[in-house]
Amino acid sequence: MNLADEMRRILRTAGYSLDGWRHAWREEKSLRQWAAVNLAAWLALAVLRPPLWACALIVAHGLLLLAFELVNSAIEASIDYISTEHHPLAKAAKDSGSAAVAVMGLGYMVTWVFALLALS
Repeated sequence: MNLADEMRRILRTAGYSLDGWRHAWREEKSLRQWAAVNLAAWLALAVLRPPLWACALIVAHGLLLLAFELVNSAIEASIDYISTEHHPLAKAAKDSGSAAVAVMGLGYMVTWVFALLALS
């Protein structure tokens, strides 16, 4: 594969990612809420000026939280596409995706606690 072909492939892949982000942004209120939490966190970091390691952990954790929310949205969309019928396995898949986001959210709060403790 030559460089031009590889660049086209990368651009197509980036386009698919952007399409996924746009769709989730339109359809998933929780993604918009977590994005707002991230923005508020970044502003708080600028004001509070915790150690660099704490900033890095908070930013990374916040981005991972957005990624988990996107994956959860993908799970839900896939299950809904397959069937609208209520099934225990469909519920388990959706609930597990939601639980993953919740665990990341708790981890995000714990990261903030450590960052705030580092200020004292």
